[in-house]
Amino acid sequence: MINKNFDTCASFHIDNGAFMGRIVRLEETLNVILGKHCYPKPVSAVVAESTALGALLASALKYEGLFTLQTQSNGPVSMIVVDITSDGTIRACAKFDEEHLKKAQELRKTEGMVEPAPHLMGEGHLAFTVDQGAGTNLYQGIVDLQGKNLTECALRYFKQSEQIETYLKLFLHVPADDNDDWKAAGVMLQKLPSTGGKIETGTDLDEAWNEAVTFMQSLREEEVFDPALSNEDILHRLYHSNSLTITRTKEYRFGCRCSREKLLNTLSSFKPEDIESLSEKNQIAATCSFCSEKYLFDKGELLKH
Repeated sequence: MINKNFDTCASFHIDNGAFMGRIVRLEETLNVILGKHCYPKPVSAVVAESTALGALLASALKYEGLFTLQTQSNGPVSMIVVDITSDGTIRACAKFDEEHLKKAQELRKTEGMVEPAPHLMGEGHLAFTVDQGAGTNLYQGIVDLQGKNLTECALRYFKQSEQIETYLKLFLHVPADDNDDWKAAGVMLQKLPSTGGKIETGTDLDEAWNEAVTFMQSLREEEVFDPALSNEDILHRLYHSNSLTITRTKEYRFGCRCSREKLLNTLSSFKPEDIESLSEKNQIAATCSFCSEKYLFDKGELLKH
């Protein structure tokens, strides 16, 4: 059963607009994404947490088009891609080496366990891209994958690139059995430029910021994943005395942009000799990395297109 308290984002301001934040909680969308793949549990965990981070970061931007979070690294999970359109459609996938994963976990004696994402990613980078279509400039931010967890990696980006004081935390619920679901969530709080804040006269901005962060740090996993609590309920628990204003809500759902026509155009651009080498019994099979949809093409169809 779909829970309307999940697969949503709430944007908010506190302390008369001095600080802004987001809360994102994913369940159904996440389980559809992971259900499209047969990833080992440790890989699914990295995808789930990365999807929550992607949704959280995308929610803080004003864009019309596509936001992409992507990692590239030398670990067992060598790539993660999370796409989020401005209308809330999400898809995600991973590239991993199962043998590399097995050996790495055997070495750490963590076989089958869910580890912090950087342990499985290894050395590499985390990139955020905003593509608003033809005629617009492509925006990209990039940061090294350094930190004990994915939260620390993202915070390094804000510290180095955006230079906006930011608090961010990710939450992950791993299914205990086949009757349980994946859940992932994230919260973020940012200090607005001093010209944008409207904090009350006589109040110390740094002191107010520290208090707001402390309140957010008090948020517990059982609250974030409580199906009976809405985003608004959680925010009111945290900031009911901080001039809380919930400014916007957003809903998410799974969706893939693949199509037979797109793959046909891509494969048809290959050289004839490459099409020949890829074909088996005069056919080429292609599978979408995001949704696992399988497409079958005749070799002649590709050569004539």
